[in-house]
Amino acid sequence: MAVASEQIDGRRATGPAPSCRCTKFDVRGLTVHYGHFQALKAVDIEVGSCEVTALIGPSGCGKSTFLRCLNRMNDVIDGVRVEGQVLMDGQDVYDRRVDVVDLRKRVGMVFQQPNPFPMSIFDNVAYGPRLHGTRRMPELEDIVERTLREAALWDEVKDKLRQSALALSGGQQQRLCIARVMAVQPEVILMDEPCSALDPNATFRIEELMLSLRENYTVVIVTHNMYQAARCSQKTGFFLLGELIEFGDTEQVFQAPADRRTEDYIRGRFG
Repeated sequence: MAVASEQIDGRRATGPAPSCRCTKFDVRGLTVHYGHFQALKAVDIEVGSCEVTALIGPSGCGKSTFLRCLNRMNDVIDGVRVEGQVLMDGQDVYDRRVDVVDLRKRVGMVFQQPNPFPMSIFDNVAYGPRLHGTRRMPELEDIVERTLREAALWDEVKDKLRQSALALSGGQQQRLCIARVMAVQPEVILMDEPCSALDPNATFRIEELMLSLRENYTVVIVTHNMYQAARCSQKTGFFLLGELIEFGDTEQVFQAPADRRTEDYIRGRFG
């Protein structure tokens, strides 16, 4: 099964990204321990700007741990120890001089389960800008409309912005969470299995959104869906037991993997 060669629903994200191709993250020797357990083993990887990078591999292989290292979400976990470097635009995000709040503004995260705040659709999107000092209503209204349009949600919610976000469908809630991240104008959007709790139609909408996001954002997605990785990403990394086994152009990884373990995983022989 040559996953990347199949044009499922006519969607593929092959070739170069539409704009900048410079390196956004240069990760060197990244090693992570949770207490005595080693979750990542000396990972080296370069994540390009303005493209979608997919991380695949069986459960517990270190994908989500790696993702959380990019905006230091692992800091909130007791007993975690991080070694190596995570350079973002040449600066180590683990340097003690780095403002973690500012880092997480620049590197936003979308989680597996949609997690809208128990407030209106408008207030969900405006939450971040307000937190960072935007108070004028006309400016907030512009941000909310622009962001919801970018998240392909505006036409569905423009007449109910003051209604509770919890009344939205699961797919709409996930796009709202993406809009909430985008509202503070990040450079990077991290997605940890954003479609795992969604039906096929909602998954389709999120994937379409990812294809458009790479025009302006760097996107890194953890997924267990091989077809999703093939459809939506330009680069793919395969993790196994805390190691980055293979990383390269998505089409190459899926059609002609360099490592037998990568091929076995993609073909469904384990995992």
